[in-house]
Formats: sequence, C-alpha cells, structure tokens
Amino acid sequence: MIDYNFKKYHIRSINANSEEERAAINQELKDLYESLSEEDKAEFNRQLQIFLTREVGRLKSDYESIKGLNNDN
Repeated sequence: MIDYNFKKYHIRSINANSEEERAAINQELKDLYESLSEEDKAEFNRQLQIFLTREVGRLKSDYESIKGLNNDN
C-alpha cells in the first residue's frame, strides 16, 4: 500500500509564495491521481478523506479554543 503524504502537499500549499505556485502543487496532486490504477485511486481517496477529516477536526478544535479565549475577555 502506498502512503500518500497529503500533509506534505498541504504544508507546501500553505507556504506557497503565489497562487501560481499553489496551482502547480494542486496540479501535481491531480497528475499523481490520474497516473494511478483504479484500485490505487480508491486507496488515494480513502487516505485523502481521512486526512481531510483530521484537518477539519483540528481546525474546528483550534477555532473553538480561540473563540473560547475571546469569550473570556
């Protein structure tokens, strides 16, 4: 099983210096996906879903922490 390191792409995208660089990173992921077999595409999608769920959960937790700090003032 291939481990798709979505965090690596995510961090690169966050640190991109321009929209063009961010678009190139996204295209890199799209090209990778297109090169996969149907079975590997399914695994890619599964791993991407897990990554996105974790990231959204982390962002929600961070947001709620910050919101809570603001409500204390």
